Amino acid sequence: MQTVTDEFVPFKAHVKEQPGAFHRFNARWTPTQIVMDENGVERHRIEGFLARDDFLAELEMGRAKIAFANKEFAEAQKLFRQVLDRFPKTASAAEACYWEGVSEYSRTHDAAALTRTGQRLKDRFPDSIWTRKGSVWLR
Repeated sequence: MQTVTDEFVPFKAHVKEQPGAFHRFNARWTPTQIVMDENGVERHRIEGFLARDDFLAELEMGRAKIAFANKEFAEAQKLFRQVLDRFPKTASAAEACYWEGVSEYSRTHDAAALTRTGQRLKDRFPDSIWTRKGSVWLR
């Protein structure tokens, strides 16, 4: 998959041939994909098989979480927005919406960003856990 080779440095370990890698990364199921930052710190984990769009959305979530962890809030906001725009029907969409708002707030310190995000979550993802997490912003 081109996205993987363009944006990531893939590493493959087979559970029977390299059990040490599975113990090191606390892999509980196969496949397990771990998105790490440039220092080798885990920022996002994907466990089990996913359909193409779900997998790509999860990889993009990993990139966005790296930007957020590095306090690159404008970049994180952009990447979370891309997940939401490119993969709106995936399980990652609601989480991306939530973190996009948190990134905007972290960048601007404008509490209205959280209120807008809470409303977007309520409108677009009414049954999501991320909507419940963002519901405090609507009070």
